Amino acid sequence: MNDFPRLPLGDAVEGGVRWLIDALGGFFDVVAVIFGGLYDWLDASLSTPPFWAVILVIAAFAYWSKGLMLAIGSALGLLVIVAVGQWANAMDSLALVILAAVVAIAIAVPLGIWAARSDRVSAVLRPVLDFLQTMPAFVYLIPAMLIFGVGPVPGMVATIVFALAPGVRLTELGIRGVDAEIVEAGHAFGASPGRILRQIQLPLAMPSIMAGVNQVIMLSLSMVVIAGMVGAGGLGGAVVQSLSRIDIALGVEAGLSVVILAMILDRVTSGFSTPRERAPKTKDAATAATATAAAATADEPKAAASTSTTAADDRSPVAV
Repeated sequence: MNDFPRLPLGDAVEGGVRWLIDALGGFFDVVAVIFGGLYDWLDASLSTPPFWAVILVIAAFAYWSKGLMLAIGSALGLLVIVAVGQWANAMDSLALVILAAVVAIAIAVPLGIWAARSDRVSAVLRPVLDFLQTMPAFVYLIPAMLIFGVGPVPGMVATIVFALAPGVRLTELGIRGVDAEIVEAGHAFGASPGRILRQIQLPLAMPSIMAGVNQVIMLSLSMVVIAGMVGAGGLGGAVVQSLSRIDIALGVEAGLSVVILAMILDRVTSGFSTPRERAPKTKDAATAATATAAAATADEPKAAASTSTTAADDRSPVAV
């Protein structure tokens, strides 16, 4: 078995990565400047205001997504992060997650739409997505660190690549799951393919697409913690620091903060994917309005008859 010829696959990939660094160094520098600037801006936007102001904004999003209970739970969870002294690290990680998830979703949704509309594209993307989902997360950090150095940018790029696959898959699945008869009806009425996509397929596939968005955000958060190994900072950096020091207290506090952020992001995004139930008062008002309209419709013949009788009386000659 030792005499079997060795396939230098790893050496070939390493050579390809180093060739990319030499050939596209200017492009990677521009990407690093853009991502670094966006990260610094968003991180400052989350870290500069008082913690209670940021908590109020996040609680407002939670209330808009799923109601009062989620808003209260989100506020209490964020207050726990403040109490254990991990607020600054949590905001660093949240900024990284938001940027990585937004970029990953901006790439994944168009790719999923393209794959849903073309079987050939779907066949090409499927093994690539399998590769991205099964490759260990730590492997993504090596080329990212070689290309972008140490800091939040390589962590962000590795997070985008790692979290991309479920967004593409669930977008394609949702669009392919739309009833073909509805699409054929749109064609029968003369709608263009773009209009069918915007007004029929995307709205009906939105629950599946939002599930993909949720998975992208969750994977981004898990990868951001691993990215602390390449200097991304935030809660991932605190976890790595606790591991190197064997500091149980710091590890528990940072880990608990990650769990709280994950729960808030999961509940908020899942809340946007499912429509909220209307309040009973709204239903009662709608029922009353329907009854009123029905009564008004029923009274219209009587009103018309009364009007015609009055008009006939007006046309009759006046007795002298």
